Amino acid sequence: MGERRCSVAKMAILIDNYEQQYAVLTADITAKISRISILSGSEKRALVQDVDRQVEEAQELLEQMELEVRGMTGAARDRLCGRVESHRAELKRLTQEFQSARNPKDDTIDMGGEENWDSGIMEDQRKRLLDTSERIDRTGRTLQNGYRMVLETEEIGSQVLKDLHEQRETIQRSRGRLRETDAELGRGSRLLTGMIVRALQQRLILALVALVLIIVACFVVYYSFRSKG
Repeated sequence: MGERRCSVAKMAILIDNYEQQYAVLTADITAKISRISILSGSEKRALVQDVDRQVEEAQELLEQMELEVRGMTGAARDRLCGRVESHRAELKRLTQEFQSARNPKDDTIDMGGEENWDSGIMEDQRKRLLDTSERIDRTGRTLQNGYRMVLETEEIGSQVLKDLHEQRETIQRSRGRLRETDAELGRGSRLLTGMIVRALQQRLILALVALVLIIVACFVVYYSFRSKG
């Protein structure tokens, strides 16, 4: 039971570490997506490649989390499955926003409507900044929840280690008592063997004395009959 609790605690700590890495990564992706729409040329291409790589890393982190969750059972698995699904839905939204920023639909703009275009860009940037701010807030809350989970998992791990330490001390005391009992049994066995040997010696002595008495009695009877004759 103690080993199973220790294994679950280790899995939970590992998943929390993955979640923290994922939160930092998605926050960085969100910030970079908001910059893609205002860049052009080589800077935009470099940023797009960087975000592509980070999206792949986030996908790999989610896959690692799913593998760890599959190895768990009970309520902990159901809770963590829900968290992983939430992260996957968030990554899907980020991917869609990244594709929209990467390939904007209205590439050709009527030069006659430059003022409308500028106002539309400013409005779009304002919305993106608001969305980015909201995602950063969500990421901060996710990090806080992850930190709280780490503290709870650490407390569980400490309790498991304490239980294992107490069980180890109990086993050591039991081994000590077993060795003492074995020593007492050895001394008792030697004492019993000595008593048996002494009893056999006494019986042998009694048998020899009885034999001698019988022989003497036979001589006495023999000589008494012989003197009468």
